[in-house]
Amino acid sequence: MTTRRPLVAGNWKMNGLKSSAAELEKMIAGSRTLPGVDLMVCPPATLVARFAELAAGSPLAIGGQDCHAQPAGAFTGDISAEMLADAGATAVIVGHSERRHYHGETDAAVRAKAVAAARAGLLAIVCVGETRGEREAGRALAVVGAQVDGSVADHGDFVIAYEPIWAIGTGLTPTPGDVAEVHGHIRARLSARFGVAGQGLRILYGGSVKPANAEELLGVADVDGALVGGASLVAEEFLAIASVYR
Repeated sequence: MTTRRPLVAGNWKMNGLKSSAAELEKMIAGSRTLPGVDLMVCPPATLVARFAELAAGSPLAIGGQDCHAQPAGAFTGDISAEMLADAGATAVIVGHSERRHYHGETDAAVRAKAVAAARAGLLAIVCVGETRGEREAGRALAVVGAQVDGSVADHGDFVIAYEPIWAIGTGLTPTPGDVAEVHGHIRARLSARFGVAGQGLRILYGGSVKPANAEELLGVADVDGALVGGASLVAEEFLAIASVYR
C-alpha cells in the first residue's frame, strides 16, 4: 500500500503585508511540533522572498500563487516559475478557480503553467473544481475529470487540489461522501494515466476548511491534506487544521 505524506498548504490570496511576518513566525514555530505533515504557506508575490528567508531551515515551505508559462519576456506584471524559485519558493499554485474565473485561464493555460513549474523545479499545486450549477446538474465528476486530464503535465512534481468552487470562502462544504466520491474519481483518473505512480500522488481538499471541520474532511479516503484559504492567515487556525495529523 502506498503511504502518502499529507500536505497542508495555506493560500493567502491577495492578503498580507510585511507586518504579516509576525504571523508567519508563529507558523514556523508550530511547524516544528508537527513532524507528520508537510506545511506550506503561499503568500502574495511581494512576500515570497522575505518569507522564504524567515522559513529557511524550518519545516515550513513557501510557495507562490501563480506563475507565467514562459521563463522570461515582455509580460508586464507577470512572474515566472524561475523567479519564484529564485526567491526561495519550492511550489506554486496553478489553475485556482479565481484565476480560471477572473483571468479566463483554460485547462491548456493551466497545463502550460504546470509545465513551467516542472521546468523550474517547483511542486505544482494544480487546482480543479466544479461550480454549484455543474454539481446540481450532476456534472461534477465529468467537469473535474476533464480538468484533471487537461491541466496536469505529463511530468514533474505535482499535487491535485480539489476545491468545489461553491465552497470557496462561502462557509459551505460538501458532505464527506461527496468529497470521497470526487477524490476517488480523481484517483482513478491519475491511476489510469500514470499507472502505479498515480496511487502515490497527493490529492488535497480545499473549500472552507477550518479547525471545526478539518478532522472530518481530512479523514476521508484519498484526501491527503488541504489547501486552506482564509484560515491560513491566522497561525492558530492554520496549525489547528494541520494538527489533525499530529
